[in-house]
Amino acid sequence: MPVISARSAAPTAAPYTPEPDALLRQDPEMAELIFGELRRQSDSLQLIAAENFTSPAVLAALGSPLANKYAEGYPGARHHGGCELVDAAERIAVRRARALFGAEHANVQPHSGSAAVLAAYAALLRPGDTVLAMGLRQGGHLTHGSTANFSGRWFDFVGYGVDVESGLIDYARVRNLARAHRPKAIVCGSISYPRHIDHAAFREIADEVGAYLIVDAAHPIGLVAGGAAPNPVPYADVVCATTHKVLRGPRGGMVLCGAELAERVDRAVFPFTQGGAQMHTIAAKAVAFGEAATPAFTAYAHQVVANARVLADALDAEGFDITTDGTDTHLITADPAPLGMDGRAVRGRLAAAGIVLDICVLPHLEGRGIRLGTAAVTTQGMSEAEMARIAVLITSALREDADGARRVRSEVRELTERFPPYMRVKRGE
Repeated sequence: MPVISARSAAPTAAPYTPEPDALLRQDPEMAELIFGELRRQSDSLQLIAAENFTSPAVLAALGSPLANKYAEGYPGARHHGGCELVDAAERIAVRRARALFGAEHANVQPHSGSAAVLAAYAALLRPGDTVLAMGLRQGGHLTHGSTANFSGRWFDFVGYGVDVESGLIDYARVRNLARAHRPKAIVCGSISYPRHIDHAAFREIADEVGAYLIVDAAHPIGLVAGGAAPNPVPYADVVCATTHKVLRGPRGGMVLCGAELAERVDRAVFPFTQGGAQMHTIAAKAVAFGEAATPAFTAYAHQVVANARVLADALDAEGFDITTDGTDTHLITADPAPLGMDGRAVRGRLAAAGIVLDICVLPHLEGRGIRLGTAAVTTQGMSEAEMARIAVLITSALREDADGARRVRSEVRELTERFPPYMRVKRGE
């Protein structure tokens, strides 16, 4: 029977033991895919900045009978009966989120980070309002004005960017754009900005033009929880975030705000943009918030940043052009052009060697770069020495021929065997 249990270095010591027999009997095709994905995650280096390994306890909550419960509405005001226990679960999640981030109000129902941003816009804006946000080519998210997304279709977005030479946000330019366009809201946040954002500066600009300040903290919120990044809550009218990534919870979103906007935010989530809450996911969020409040998570968050800085320096030494000359966070963006390749080619070559990362748009450059993150490998227990080795493996995979790439793949397996995210799948009686 396949059994999965947590490594001692994993987020919690509790085992995750799924019930594989029923799935194997009922749907062996899907069972094989699920265990195949576990093997893929375990046998390759996961350097995607938006991904992590949840704890066994989070996985257990996700696979719990709470998945069966329809809980449309909010605790104490549901549209279905039998919600007493899931009401308690949601209240726990809200209480833990508020305490973790120092927020007066938390809504933990958004199904994703995009859903959280949609709710923030719905609470504060009306179609046609002007919004100032980071431009998509500068590192903005789809919800920051892409015409393929609801944001770009419903609102009039103006994009700000980064300084050409430093790659850092040009706050003077942000102020000038705000004065010129008088936006209803200013959004700060990025999917590929590796430095801390000056929330106080954004607050000052927003106040000057009478705009709401929305912080999209999808990437750094886990670092905030661990004290490794500045907390945007004291400065923002609304903070939108995901609960996965560095926070190491289930895939989902949340919205944090002050008491004066609580009702507007709640009504924007339900009934305006979503229906029934996913109670198994909310319970898993509560578990993750509890884990993030521990000293062990604080140490983890700081190690994530330390690992990212070492990896950035090592990649720079190997010839990559590191944007902003480094990182303050879990993510790194780099231009591989000095190695004679673009991001797409790098991603393909590294995938063949068992190294998984993203491509991204780099400001002011025609080609695409790469985006790496250290959250997942840090969860596995890797530290600075492993980051230096990973940089060598990356460049070796790009410079070697097919035989060399196979050797790199073998070294990747050796590394992941030393630092598995979960105990290996064991088959037996």
